[in-house]
Amino acid sequence: MHRRDPYSAAVTREIQQGFYGRPLNGANSADPSDQAAFAYPVYVVFLLAPTVTFHFHEVAVVSSWLFLFAIAASVPLWMKAVGLRAKPEWVACAMVLALSSYPCMLEFDMQNPTAAVAVLLALAFVTARNEWLALSGFLLALSTIKPQLSALFVVWLLAWVCGQWKERRRLALSFALTMLALVLGGEILLPGWIGEFVTALRNYRNYDATPSGLRMFFPPPIAWVLLVLLVGATLGFAWQRRRARVDSREFAWMLAWVAGVTVVLAPISFYNQVLLIPALLALLAERGPTGRAGRVPRAMVKAAFACLGWQWIAAATLGLSSFIVPAERLQVAADVPLYTGLALPLITLLAVAAAPGRLRGRASAADQNRSLPQSPVNLVV
Repeated sequence: MHRRDPYSAAVTREIQQGFYGRPLNGANSADPSDQAAFAYPVYVVFLLAPTVTFHFHEVAVVSSWLFLFAIAASVPLWMKAVGLRAKPEWVACAMVLALSSYPCMLEFDMQNPTAAVAVLLALAFVTARNEWLALSGFLLALSTIKPQLSALFVVWLLAWVCGQWKERRRLALSFALTMLALVLGGEILLPGWIGEFVTALRNYRNYDATPSGLRMFFPPPIAWVLLVLLVGATLGFAWQRRRARVDSREFAWMLAWVAGVTVVLAPISFYNQVLLIPALLALLAERGPTGRAGRVPRAMVKAAFACLGWQWIAAATLGLSSFIVPAERLQVAADVPLYTGLALPLITLLAVAAAPGRLRGRASAADQNRSLPQSPVNLVV
């Protein structure tokens, strides 16, 4: 509205004023390393445009609930994308569990666009599965408002298009045209924005406050080697599986792999873990073959769901304890539900890597009828 450059130092100082209560001083080593600068493609303003005439507080409240429901809506969409059929009560249960998870609660509080990216990606894969390829490409392009989260999903779908170019090219053409419109529209609004965005993204990557999962667990040289290996493996897997049918186990496994790698490589922000939903659902869909595949695959899958389940068990225990223990005494245990949070992305990725579904080819009739178990006891086992 005011023709200001969101990447400028003046706007960054205003963001810091709102985020930290004061502008940061680069010469003060005690100041946070996270500069809280604008680090999105400028075309994100096209999605925000309908809200700019409203009061900020109103938009903040509405967006919190919209993001919450977006995550809930993504669950049945991801189920469809990985070919996991479920009765309505199971779908409702999965949605409630997603809404009550810590990443979702943090997303509700922080109002980060990760939820919008998650539902856009879920819609893109479901529409591809339904052969609405032009719409899928359009939604995939919109998901690039956070390119560090959507990039590998884009790579996988575009590689899949190359597998049968004549039949699937509408997705790639729609994606390319939408991206061209977004980039050129951004250039009209802010000439030279691409260079400023690249600089902002480079600075954001270097913030010590938000290292990736690899940098959290491994020293820099090893983390960089693993990053190259994971990206290279993803490109190789995508090309190998480019001819996979959209309803095949191969396609679902690749989607799970991309989701796991994306969260492992992304900066550690718990709300990014909402993108693990397709990976966890794909593991659940493969529970039968995994159970017959040996001890290592079974152990990895159980470890992933144990990490996930710990947050609900610990939070429920703290909640019940609050009826008999003063809140001041419970405060020291407030972080207990998060103890497995940092390990969840890496363990989920290892579970996906060990899953026997990666070796499957086209879906059989039995594959297409995969469904959730009829008993919670069977699910846990």
